[in-house]
Amino acid sequence: MSRGGSRRGDNRSEYGSHTGADGWSTPAGRPPPNKVGDLSQFGKINKASPGVVNLGPSSDKLNAYLAKSVPEIKTPVAVKQFKYGQSNPTYFLTDTTGKRFVLRKKPAGALISKTAHQVEREYQMLRALQSHNDKTRDSTKRVPIPRPYVLCEDDAVIGTPFYVMEFLEGRIFSDQRMLNLAPEERRQCWISAIRSLALLHSLNPDEIGLAEFASRKPYFPRQIRSLSQVSEAQSKAVDVDTKEPTGEIPHFRDLIQWYTANAPDEGKTGRRIVHGDYKIDNLIFHPSEPRVIGILDWELCSLGSPLPDLANLTLSFFLSEDMFPNMSRESGALAAFRGKPRSEVPVVYDELEREYCRVMGLEYPIREMTFASSWMVFRLAVITQGIAARYARRQASSEKAALYAVMFPVLGNIAKQLIDEDAAGKAKAKL
Repeated sequence: MSRGGSRRGDNRSEYGSHTGADGWSTPAGRPPPNKVGDLSQFGKINKASPGVVNLGPSSDKLNAYLAKSVPEIKTPVAVKQFKYGQSNPTYFLTDTTGKRFVLRKKPAGALISKTAHQVEREYQMLRALQSHNDKTRDSTKRVPIPRPYVLCEDDAVIGTPFYVMEFLEGRIFSDQRMLNLAPEERRQCWISAIRSLALLHSLNPDEIGLAEFASRKPYFPRQIRSLSQVSEAQSKAVDVDTKEPTGEIPHFRDLIQWYTANAPDEGKTGRRIVHGDYKIDNLIFHPSEPRVIGILDWELCSLGSPLPDLANLTLSFFLSEDMFPNMSRESGALAAFRGKPRSEVPVVYDELEREYCRVMGLEYPIREMTFASSWMVFRLAVITQGIAARYARRQASSEKAALYAVMFPVLGNIAKQLIDEDAAGKAKAKL
């Protein structure tokens, strides 16, 4: 068994062991061929493999802060940075006793968006959920998260705000097909993922100290407005070498207009905790059992409609291979399950949606899933556009960031295609 806890020779991730594909690199400082649709290397990024790095300011300041603020950590700590974590740089800490922790910080330098990289919000959410867990006797009602230890907002320590949390021993699957697992274990892992999401969404944020965490205004209108502003700013980011702008997401104006006119009625689900990026590779599974023990990467958390989280987790069931020109069939980072035989998908989509509706007490089927799935593809386009923009400014926190520059144009086209297909299907049904 590896130190990461996996029995399958996995690499170690930022939070535990990691089941992933081989690494792929480009010459230092150079992006890969910027060909729209050239996705053959997407998903072949090694999202683990921590390497020794220079954290920035003197490590003495970090050790002094940790010694004072986190008694569980016996300083000095050894620090490594994970290649995974495109947005907020993530570090692996090992103290003198061999105990491991995780540190997440804001990126250095001027940030394009004031709404992104808010590690303070991540920590606030984790603290509220941990408080709920500590008060809950029934372990099946606890939200699986890494325990947060401390938030530091003093830039003098390591240059930007950061927080420290628990290291969880387990498995992270970058390939959501989970090909190394037996079919029934794959299915059970996915069922655990959907139940963990429904458990999170079943909480009343007002009852766990999150009443003022986010606006009480409707979720989708404010998200549409926010992402529009972020994307417009990102599109103008100029590459330091080529002097070319990052560029606009395809169909940007049409998509924003459609989302605004077709936003779901949020009264059906109520105001819920929104993770913001709930997907298989943001979950850590027990080392040997098919169950989730940790939900990771809370940077985009908010309050509002739970549908985007559900759509994000199940997005591959709405996607087909022909939507991704030149994408390697061996890559499972963005799997395309639509049209595949049952033997090639980990679980039947209807089973996931039915289980979610059962736990949440919602009517099946959920009629707003076309909106939600298209919206999440668009949001992913904005995120990858942001990585491309930060790469253009050479602020991206991972050496693989340039690979994501080819993604956002493809995702913009897919977001529009999902809407068009649904409209065509409804029109045909009326004939």
